[in-house]
Amino acid sequence: MRSAETIDRIVIIGGGISGLSSAFYLQREAERQGRQVRLTIVEEAPSFGGKINTLQRDGFVIEKGPDSFLARKQAIIDLANELGLSDELTATNPGAKKTYIMHNKKLHAMPPGLVLGIPTEIKPFIGSSLLSLSGKLRALMDLVLPAKPAVGDESLGGFIERRVGTQIMRRIAEPLLAGIYAGDLKKLSLKATFPQFAESERKHGSLIRGMMANRKATAAAASAKAKGNTFLTFKGGLSTMVRALDQALSKADRRLGVKAERLEKTTEGYTVVLADGERLEADRVLVTVPAFAAAKLLEPLTDVEELKAIRYVSVANVVMAFEKKTFGLDFDGSGFVVPRSEGLHITACTWTSSKWLHSSPEDKVLLRCYVGHSEDQESPKLPDDQLIAAVRKDIRETMGITAEPIFTEITRLESSMPQYPVGHIDRMHALRARVKKDLPGLWITGAAFDGVGLPDCIRQGKEAAAELLR
Repeated sequence: MRSAETIDRIVIIGGGISGLSSAFYLQREAERQGRQVRLTIVEEAPSFGGKINTLQRDGFVIEKGPDSFLARKQAIIDLANELGLSDELTATNPGAKKTYIMHNKKLHAMPPGLVLGIPTEIKPFIGSSLLSLSGKLRALMDLVLPAKPAVGDESLGGFIERRVGTQIMRRIAEPLLAGIYAGDLKKLSLKATFPQFAESERKHGSLIRGMMANRKATAAAASAKAKGNTFLTFKGGLSTMVRALDQALSKADRRLGVKAERLEKTTEGYTVVLADGERLEADRVLVTVPAFAAAKLLEPLTDVEELKAIRYVSVANVVMAFEKKTFGLDFDGSGFVVPRSEGLHITACTWTSSKWLHSSPEDKVLLRCYVGHSEDQESPKLPDDQLIAAVRKDIRETMGITAEPIFTEITRLESSMPQYPVGHIDRMHALRARVKKDLPGLWITGAAFDGVGLPDCIRQGKEAAAELLR
């Protein structure tokens, strides 16, 4: 029998959003159950947050990592409410609803009703200049093509191509979805990335009909903050949530700026050995670091081939601030995405000061350009001067921008985007079953497993907390 005085020693390895949300829900659930826990969070970086990194500079709110999250995913809304941050949430500028896609070096407005690259309104889609007539007709064949029997996983790109054709896949879906995964759709798992696509085919016999139904259902179920909005963030940037989690976890021990070097299994649980020689005794351990780092920790204790097989992609973003009076351009939308066939260094450009009104002083303009994807790992590695020159060349050719920036901020996110190959979900299930058998009291979670977005990481953190206390 567990006595009321028993203290569970739990070590969380990784202080990104997965680790922090896990710790928050561990603390909250332990209190609800009347259990005592001693939480220790180990983070190699000197501060919490992982890829979340908001820079406040000269009146600008600049995101050096992710800049927002999907409003329809409830996990992050719930956490914001629990942290008392609901009033800090802010939506995109209602006057900047348009998004553009580059095709043949020109910007084309995405037709209304496009959801994850799939048309849900037929008339605007037919009138779009993004596809040829044959490409549009091929897409609409989805409405009459028979559904394929469910036979396991397939590639995301292969599925989209099979249902709505190559033009939509390459010209629309890939550049849009590349912002989430920075990957080749022909190599990404359908079940691990957009299982709702497969469900649409299975349930409605058509991807388009299924996405129409999903759009209506999502709109009906959306929270008050999410209604009418695709993306949300915080007025002071995403680091607002990191600071609130840090404060909520004030009772937790933290080891910042030191790496978890190895794990040792003991008769009572585990020992986490830190790079500075400190040894942390633990009854339970939660590992939330990237797959390649988790593999190094766990490999001496169990087979981790599935973790070692997950490839990571490096990306970079270049943020430029301008004086509005010399900029020479007004925006009527939130930005544009770039198919790989266009041959540019940038994969997308967010007109940040137009999309997020809180991000810039009124007399300034803020742009953020994204560089790098799974098939271009050289551009993010360019020296600063070459990277800036390449990005400025791209925005000059695409938008005619020749103004000199007030300043430029470069962020390189090395090995930051996990790629989910076909069969990913089954492999992760097999891995977790093995870890549960070989390493009781240890759990692994994070972006490498079941969703790369902030809400997905938070949801997985909550699930991990429940699993560790079960």
